Amino acid sequence: MQKPELLAPAGNMEKLKIAVHYGADAVYLGGEAFGLRNMADNFSVAEMGAALDFCHAQKVKTYLTVNSYPRNESLPELERYLTDVAHLPFDAYIVADPGVIDAVREISPERELHLSTQANTINWRSARFWQQQGIHRINMAREMSLDNIREMVQAVPEMEFEAFVHGALCISYSGRCLISSILTGRDANQGECTHPCRWSYHLVEESRPGEYFPVMEDENGTFIFNSRDLCLLEQIPDLIASGVHALKIEGRMKGINYVASVLRVYRQALDEYLTNPDGWRCRPEWLSELAKLSHRGYTTGFLFGQPRTVGQEYDSAYIRSHDFVGVVDEVRCDGMLLVSVRNRITAGDELEFIGPAMRSDTVTLLQFFILPERGSAVPAEVAHPNSRILLKVPFVVEAGDLLRREKIAST
Repeated sequence: MQKPELLAPAGNMEKLKIAVHYGADAVYLGGEAFGLRNMADNFSVAEMGAALDFCHAQKVKTYLTVNSYPRNESLPELERYLTDVAHLPFDAYIVADPGVIDAVREISPERELHLSTQANTINWRSARFWQQQGIHRINMAREMSLDNIREMVQAVPEMEFEAFVHGALCISYSGRCLISSILTGRDANQGECTHPCRWSYHLVEESRPGEYFPVMEDENGTFIFNSRDLCLLEQIPDLIASGVHALKIEGRMKGINYVASVLRVYRQALDEYLTNPDGWRCRPEWLSELAKLSHRGYTTGFLFGQPRTVGQEYDSAYIRSHDFVGVVDEVRCDGMLLVSVRNRITAGDELEFIGPAMRSDTVTLLQFFILPERGSAVPAEVAHPNSRILLKVPFVVEAGDLLRREKIAST
């Protein structure tokens, strides 16, 4: 049985280290241009070098996204950028535009190329065409059914194929969307999407300007352009049987809580299936873990055909049951934990510590200490975001573990 690669997003160095800590086989990251997520933190050339050193030391592959569609006036900048990163030992570039592919072939002819989902590869003839262009792996369009995936893999056996298994879905073919350009002037295909498909909308009748008519779906409003989030956890056996080489998680603009929580679920689910495929069952605690993340409800998308009978896929206001409150920076030799606070923490909070391999422990925080920039730690009742605290817990914790707290229901 082929072991597929588990591929995770890395929007910055912190997210990259979290992805490695929680079990990614490979990560994908973007530079400061040409990567379709220009509003993520992204990496300078120097930071890319440090990221590659870190990942390769952990035997984790690292891919650079160069998957935007540059216009003529951007080509000189593209060539300078590709020259600047040519010395870095990326395991592959992720590309979409034929012009970018041509430029990479000229500047870094030895570089392995993976075709982005932005290229919208949805049939085996397209896959065969890209194989003839020297593409090593294709990230298939998210609009493909499982039958289409199987047929694609069988028709082009020398090609590696990659499928998204979790994360946000666009309302247009794998991201070829114009709504952001029209409404905000920021082009999604140049890496500047403002995600207007996720905004709340009302109707206005042309002859009655200023009169807004709600089209209610729930108390949060109407999200008529939106999709639920993709979740193919339960379909891991089908995807492995189809022959795909990599399972990809979307989310370079998501936070470390998302990266950690999704990866720890898919890592364990994938490993358990590979160890015992006949006895594998999707555990309820895996689905429960994914439900704790901020998400818009889950869907299997197009995997089982056109999703016309799944209900309204755009009924997708955000759902979140837990707040991410901190990350363990260091476990000191005396057992004290140094924690960076991301959301307010108060004495008496019940906090859950989560780590790789679905490790999870809960403690009621009775005492902690604020660590100022100068001076000694002092006892405290409240810790605010961006502060650092010291605390001790009666269970094993590792650097990189996260802290979260169940949200208090509003009344």
